[in-house]
Amino acid sequence: MDKGTVTRINDYLVQIFNEVLLIEENSLRQSEFSDLTIKEMHTIEAIGLEGDLSSSQVAEKLSVTKGTLSVSIQNLVTKGYVERVRLEEDRRVVRLKLSKKGKLLFRLHRKFHLDMVRDTITGLDQEEAEMLIKGLGNLHNFLNDIKEKL
Repeated sequence: MDKGTVTRINDYLVQIFNEVLLIEENSLRQSEFSDLTIKEMHTIEAIGLEGDLSSSQVAEKLSVTKGTLSVSIQNLVTKGYVERVRLEEDRRVVRLKLSKKGKLLFRLHRKFHLDMVRDTITGLDQEEAEMLIKGLGNLHNFLNDIKEKL
């Protein structure tokens, strides 16, 4: 692969990462969810619609400590986005689930991402889409390898 192609791909990846964060931040600020931070929104995304995850599972998904997550969860509970649910069979076990407000935000955030993906693959045939998936998989593996070394 020539240097120019690598540079162009790098430029796109950097710009896309920054643009997605900027759009998400601005969208939050201008919405009924303006009381949230990007990190809190991503915590909501990690909890998901099923809402049967422990704090440890959510912390692992986000690659943060349980202590860091605990502060975020408390803020989200206070703001009305997340609920702590104790299991009937063992009251010591607490699961996290999204409130109605949290589920609404989750769905809106997911729609943005799905629209972004649909627009990305518009005009690609199946073989080209598979090549994109392969490249994204390679990027994902690279980032996971680095994360494990940290």
